Amino acid sequence: MTKPADHHLSMQQIFTWLMEDGIVSKENAKVEFNNARAIHKNGPAAMHPLTALAQAKLHSAITPHHLLSLDWLTEWTAKKVNLPFYRIDPLKIDFGKVADVMSSTYATRFNILPVETTATTIVVATTDPFHTEWLAEIARLTRKEIKLVLANPLEISQYISQFFSLAKSIKDAKRASSKDAALRNNFEQLVELGKANKQLDANDQHIINIVDWLWQFAFDQRASDIHLEPKRDIATIRFRIDGVLHQVYQVPASVMIAMTARIKLLGRMDVIEKRRPQDGRIKTRTADGQEVELRLSTLPTAFGEKVVMRIFDPEVVVKTLPELGFPVSDATRWDHLTSKPHGIILVTGPTGSGKTTTLYTTLKALATPEVNVCTVEDPIEMVEASFNQMQVQLNIDLTFADGVRALMRQDPDIIMVGEIRDLATAEMAIQAALTGHLVLSTLHTNDAPSAIMRLLELGVPYYLLEATIIGILAQRLVRTLCVHCKSADGEMLDEVWSSLTEEWNIPKPKTIYRPVGCPECRQTGYKGRTGLYELLTVTQPFSKLITKESDIHALRKQSIKDDMKPLRIAGAYKIIEGMTTADEVFKVTSSLV
Repeated sequence: MTKPADHHLSMQQIFTWLMEDGIVSKENAKVEFNNARAIHKNGPAAMHPLTALAQAKLHSAITPHHLLSLDWLTEWTAKKVNLPFYRIDPLKIDFGKVADVMSSTYATRFNILPVETTATTIVVATTDPFHTEWLAEIARLTRKEIKLVLANPLEISQYISQFFSLAKSIKDAKRASSKDAALRNNFEQLVELGKANKQLDANDQHIINIVDWLWQFAFDQRASDIHLEPKRDIATIRFRIDGVLHQVYQVPASVMIAMTARIKLLGRMDVIEKRRPQDGRIKTRTADGQEVELRLSTLPTAFGEKVVMRIFDPEVVVKTLPELGFPVSDATRWDHLTSKPHGIILVTGPTGSGKTTTLYTTLKALATPEVNVCTVEDPIEMVEASFNQMQVQLNIDLTFADGVRALMRQDPDIIMVGEIRDLATAEMAIQAALTGHLVLSTLHTNDAPSAIMRLLELGVPYYLLEATIIGILAQRLVRTLCVHCKSADGEMLDEVWSSLTEEWNIPKPKTIYRPVGCPECRQTGYKGRTGLYELLTVTQPFSKLITKESDIHALRKQSIKDDMKPLRIAGAYKIIEGMTTADEVFKVTSSLV
């Protein structure tokens, strides 16, 4: 479709195309056009006609009469003007290269945004495919071929502001840093880092802007962890999203030093000390006012301090067990276990498997005004007003065992021990259970029955385990299929299904969903995670098997008789429900084979 150059895309032109394609009926065209034009006229001066059309909330005249969203309208317009539609993924944009192509003022003037650069080409996203007076100028200045793509007008406006602002802050911060700052950040000089502090000020406004952007960007992208990784010259920022690490950006090593200093300062950590690991925490707010806690951990590496920030969403503790992924039957059994007046309940699984979330959700439900809930943690994961929380302080010899001993004198009803790591802690937890308290704790084992073997290895007498352990929960997290794009045309081989379900003989589902990939899930096919749970309730027959010479195979066999579903079987049911895939289940349960 040909239009004269430098002709702005108009509301009239878009409506003409909509009528040509039958998307807007001729009977309703006048009314709908007037409504959209009124929104455009009364909106901001820079409002794009596609944005006004999307705000008019029109529906297609063609079955199934879907809503004409801004994304749909933009993609449809791209086809009409013979340009590729481009969905901007901020995780894949190199902000520095964007700012090198043109200035923020120039990008704002023409509402364009460079999104990809190579040695010979620059891909530029636009909202106005016929207004291209800038194209020849940019091609001449950069000496590269310019490829046009059409993108969502709101995304272009948003990211012009974000990308150029961030790139400017990083460039200004780098310019302000001393030339030798990065050179002092190597392995040979690691122990000397605190002696000559000539590097960037942690309170420099550019650094403040970069750190603020980093956090807000992480919240927007649903990241669970932020990694700041120093290298020799260029440092890397990575986000963990749905359990997978994504590289986000690279910054000069000197800028990373200043970012680390600011984060440590806000986390009340020793900014000067860079030779030993440190822990800290920060509470901040998202753009919509929601409080978020970040747990900080630093580690001295060959090129400087690596920082990992784990993001805790306070809203997670108000979720119900089914929202976490518990099957209804297991949620009922878990509620029955946690309502008992005394005994020990263990939650097991590797780091990052959601143990803390399960415990906090459970304790939040139990922490009524009539109940005294006390915790001893290392560190305190999330600060919760309805608990009495104490942190382990190894530097003053306050261990888990000492913490439990102290809590015993605080008239507790429920005690949560962050982790049973040694015999002393296990003995104190057992003592608390024997004296009439409900104790919840975590342990690192592959499955639920193995927790018994682990405690026996620590040296706990078998008769004390028999008397106190009332339940064990093993868990894993799997990525869930994106509801916007998952496809029901997947296939699963009989041998794959039989390998997954083993001797359980669960019929293979007729419909298997597979990941596809769309803008909502960043083309991964997955969005969010859910839990797989293996709940072992200690019955009298199981209890009799806990002896000095306990056999793990006998324990597993009895626990299954007592209605425990292994993690792989829990995964199989999630596949049947269309929530995840066999690949995901095999990935997180491979150690159980």
